[in-house]
Amino acid sequence: MSTDPAPDHAAVATRVGCAPIADALDRRFGHRAHLHDLVAPTTGLVLSGRAVTMRFLPLRRDRVDDRRDFGALLAHASGDRSLADHVLVAAADDPEQAVAGGKKLSRLRNLGMRGLLTDGRVRDLAEAAEMGLAVWCRGEAVRNANEVLMAWELEVPVSVGGTAVFPGDWVHADASGAVVIPGEHVGEILEDAVAIVERDAAQVERMRSDDALRTTGG
Repeated sequence: MSTDPAPDHAAVATRVGCAPIADALDRRFGHRAHLHDLVAPTTGLVLSGRAVTMRFLPLRRDRVDDRRDFGALLAHASGDRSLADHVLVAAADDPEQAVAGGKKLSRLRNLGMRGLLTDGRVRDLAEAAEMGLAVWCRGEAVRNANEVLMAWELEVPVSVGGTAVFPGDWVHADASGAVVIPGEHVGEILEDAVAIVERDAAQVERMRSDDALRTTGG
């Protein structure tokens, strides 16, 4: 199956929401595919798109390389393709440190990316909201982490909040949490999620009819 994103994937994921997608993933694979306890400054926005992964490490001054900083890694990734409609998934080594702030977030916007998902913190969340970027993180940070963390690798498998994310996976986050769909199975998982929503709606309707009959004595 092709991993090219279908135009309606984000719309379908947004319509069904994280919970049915999580159910569909659990039934098909059974591995951990969700993240909890994330916050977002952009109330009402969902984050849905193909994952571009970035891994942070604790700072090693002897290994600092300008070719590996945040902007350089993204520039390299966008050199031969468009990152429009993609999501940056950043694995922070420390959940108390910020992986991005206003300047780094502006790079995502300039590249047409949909937003950021991280198990670290983010600075300047108000700026993210003003940019219309969907950001999901552990919370806001006051101090930058340039002396604590360094961006190290792009487009490698990462662990984010205890969940494995591979480049090209589909990430969806809304008010209930976030889910990670294997890149090769996006369409079928979303189809399963739609079927779950429709089945549950039918069951609710049957229960409503049964309760109405009991109430009226029918």
